Amino acid sequence: MSQTAHSEFGKLTKLVIKPAVQAFISEAKVHQEWRALNYLQKPDFALANEEYEKFERVLKACGTELIRLHSGEGLSIDSLYCRDASIATDFGMIICRMGKEARSREPEAQKKFLVHNDIAILGEIIAPGTLEGGDVAWLDNKTLAVGHTYRTNLEGIAQLKTMLEPKGVEVVVAELPHYKGPSDVFHLMSILSPVDKDLAVVYSPLMPIAFRNLLLERGFHLVEVPEEEFDSMGCNVLALAPRQCLMVEGNPKTEKRLEEAGCEVITYKGQEISVKGGGGPTCLTRPILRGL
Repeated sequence: MSQTAHSEFGKLTKLVIKPAVQAFISEAKVHQEWRALNYLQKPDFALANEEYEKFERVLKACGTELIRLHSGEGLSIDSLYCRDASIATDFGMIICRMGKEARSREPEAQKKFLVHNDIAILGEIIAPGTLEGGDVAWLDNKTLAVGHTYRTNLEGIAQLKTMLEPKGVEVVVAELPHYKGPSDVFHLMSILSPVDKDLAVVYSPLMPIAFRNLLLERGFHLVEVPEEEFDSMGCNVLALAPRQCLMVEGNPKTEKRLEEAGCEVITYKGQEISVKGGGGPTCLTRPILRGL
């Protein structure tokens, strides 16, 4: 089976994760940090570890190779959401520069880890650029969508284009709204999850018209997340394989709409590791390779 990094929906074959125990470290660390990081509520350390172990078992069951990040000095509990510190490409990883200051040490820690595991590095986003992995999604193997948000600025996007456009990758920019402001966790993947070459889960009320039209023009069928399931991360869906979807439990309408679109849906209990911190299954994982 040939493999690529340029996919959000091919069968997962290689994946970086950070177990909750390595991010949260202790009940005391969680207690110290959760308010400043704008969590909805304080995660329960023991329950978070239980949830994560079950989440990891789902990933193992799909046959993917799991590479586990370790704890690191100066990293916050937000490092659980390991997608944000890097972007995977067929030319090597791009190391991000976080728009959230409390997470500023994550990219360098992840870079050292990737190099140690013989995973190639293409480049790095440098100041004053900011770019977070949650703002980036592959639409196809030659098209990368990136959100212009409070976490990802125009300079970061310009650096991304400089790295990828000479290699034949089109970088499409989605201008995202203010929504709840700079302190909120609002990425492109908060409103977009591609789950097959022609199927994406979206939350249209916050989607730029031009970008939504582009998806339709490219042949995507859109599974619409209802308003009452947006905050519970109905739009945050990880494709384990084409139309095999992993999502946080508690979004029955979105789950039904996915099934009606021909998807298999697997849910996990994510109250502690997802809902409270605003990071669903795409945020909890950094896919490295997927099957074509």
